[in-house]
Amino acid sequence: VLLKTLKGPGSGVPGPDLPRPGRDQGIWLRQRVSATVEGGCLMEYTTEGIRNLALVGHAGAGKTTLAESLLHDAGAINTPGVVEKGSTVTDFDELEQKHQHSLTAALASFDYQGRRINLIDTPGYPDFIGTALSVLPAVETVAIVINAQRGVESSARRMMDSVRQRNQCAMIVINRIDAEDVDLSGVYAEVRESFGNECLAVNLPSAGATAVVDCFFSPEGESDISSVEEAHTEIVDQTVELDEDLMTTYLDQGTIAPEQLHDPFEQAMRERHVVPVCFVSAQTGAGVRALNEFVSKMLPNPSEGNPPSFVNGSDSDGGNIQITPDPASSVVAHIFKISFDPFVGRQALFRLYQGTIKKDAQMLIGDNRKPVKIGNLSSCLGKKLSDCSSIVPGDIALISKAEGFSYDEVMHDSHGDGSMRLKSTALPTPMVGVSITPKSRGDEQKIAEVLGKLIEADPCLRIERNPAANETVLRGMGDLHLRMAVERMSDQYAVEVETGVPTIPYRETIARSAEGHSRHKKQTGGAGQFGEVYLKVEPMGRGEGFEFVN
Repeated sequence: VLLKTLKGPGSGVPGPDLPRPGRDQGIWLRQRVSATVEGGCLMEYTTEGIRNLALVGHAGAGKTTLAESLLHDAGAINTPGVVEKGSTVTDFDELEQKHQHSLTAALASFDYQGRRINLIDTPGYPDFIGTALSVLPAVETVAIVINAQRGVESSARRMMDSVRQRNQCAMIVINRIDAEDVDLSGVYAEVRESFGNECLAVNLPSAGATAVVDCFFSPEGESDISSVEEAHTEIVDQTVELDEDLMTTYLDQGTIAPEQLHDPFEQAMRERHVVPVCFVSAQTGAGVRALNEFVSKMLPNPSEGNPPSFVNGSDSDGGNIQITPDPASSVVAHIFKISFDPFVGRQALFRLYQGTIKKDAQMLIGDNRKPVKIGNLSSCLGKKLSDCSSIVPGDIALISKAEGFSYDEVMHDSHGDGSMRLKSTALPTPMVGVSITPKSRGDEQKIAEVLGKLIEADPCLRIERNPAANETVLRGMGDLHLRMAVERMSDQYAVEVETGVPTIPYRETIARSAEGHSRHKKQTGGAGQFGEVYLKVEPMGRGEGFEFVN
C-alpha cells in the first residue's frame, strides 16, 4: 500500500503543485495510507476537525470529476472514476450512470491530514436546482464551481444568491484551467464583476496551467495571468481589515505570518468580506492538492461557521433558538435528504448540530411523540457505507431503514423540542406538469406508492389530483425533471405509465348582466298549470363564487 501510494497519481512526489519532501510530507503519507486502508468512521473526530463543503454550479462545470480528484488525492479511492464510464463515487445512481450527469445530491466523506471532510456533490441542471438548494443547510461553506471555458452561468448566479440569503461562507473554484484557448484572466475578472471584488485568488495558474502557485501561505513563484505578490498583498489587506490589532502589526512589520491569518480569514469568510478563489483542473489534477489543503486548513469548522437558524414552529415571529455544537447537550439534527435503496429501503441523510447520536439511540422526529430507533448509523463514500458507533456535532451521516423519517424534519431527543424547525432555503415552485395514467389496469395503487416515494426523495416534485378530469398530474421544474421521474418509475420500480398534457377544466362564467322570462306549462287534463320564471343574472368579482339572491 505504501509503494502504491508513493507511485500513484496524486502522490507526495514533489512537483510544481506539491509540497517539498520532508518530515511533514512523511506524516501526510502515513495518514493517507491509514485513510486508504481504514476509511469509514474508524477515526475519531471532534467538531473542530470537521469541514463541510457543498460543490454547486452549472451543469458541465466539472463538479463530479472534481470530487473524484479530491477523493483520489486524499487517498480515499485508488483510481479516479470517469463520468462517461459510470464509475464515479457520487454518481452511483443507475439513472445518473445511464445519462452521464448528476440527478441527486451525494455525500462523500473522507479523511485528509487529520481532518474529516464531508463533501456533497450536487446536480447542476436548472431542472434540479431544488435538489442543490436543499443541501445548503447541511454545510458551512459552499464552493461554486465555474467552467473556465463558459464563465459565470445562470445556476452559479442563482446559487450565490441563495448562499448570501442564508448568510453562508462561499468560495469560487475555477475548473478546467487546462482547456485550450481559455482566457483565465478574463474568467477571473468576470467572477469578480459578477460576485464582487471580495472574490480574491488564493492561488493562480502557472506553468501553462499545468500547476498552480500559492498566493496565500507562501507567495513565491510566477503565475500565468498576474503577479503572485500583488494577489497575496490584496488578500492579506482584505483579511486584516476586520482586525485592528492585526492591521497595526501588518502596517508596522509589512508582513503577516500565515498562522496569524487563520482566525481573521475565517471571520472574513463568515462575513463574506472575502470569497476565496481557487484554480484547478479536475482532469489533470492541477491545483487539486492545493484545494484539499485549503479546505482542510482554512475553511471554518462547524463551531466557527455562522450559526444555523432554528426557530420555534409555533412562534409567529420565528425567533431564533440558540444552538451550540456541544456534544453533551440535547440532540438537534436536521434531515436534509430522503432516498430509497432497493435493498435497505428508506434512507435519511442528516446533519447533527448539537448533542451526540449513538447507534441504537431512541430519537424523536418533529412533533411525533413516538420515538424511533437509530439502528444503522453510517458514514458515506457515495454508495459505500461504513458503520459508525456515534456522531459528534457538525458531522453528516446516514440512517438506513429510516421509517418515520421525513425531509426537512428536526431529529431530537427532547419532547420539548417538537415544534423546532430549521429555516430552510426557499425552494422553487414546480410549474410544469404531465398527466399520469397506468399502462396496465390494477396498477393504480402501485403508482400511488411509487409517486409518494418520488416526491419524498425530491422536494421539487408535486402530485396533484384533478377530480374534474379524473386524472393525476405530476409537476416538476421542467421537461427533463419530469422525464427523469417517469424513467425512474420504470427502471427502479418497474411501473409503466403513459404521460400526456394535463386537462384544463374549462368552466363557463357570467360575463355581463342579462334578464330573461319564460313560462312553464303542465297540462293535467283540466285547466292545467303553469309557472312564470323571471331570471336576472349579473357577474361577481373573480373568485367570489355564486350568490343566489332569492
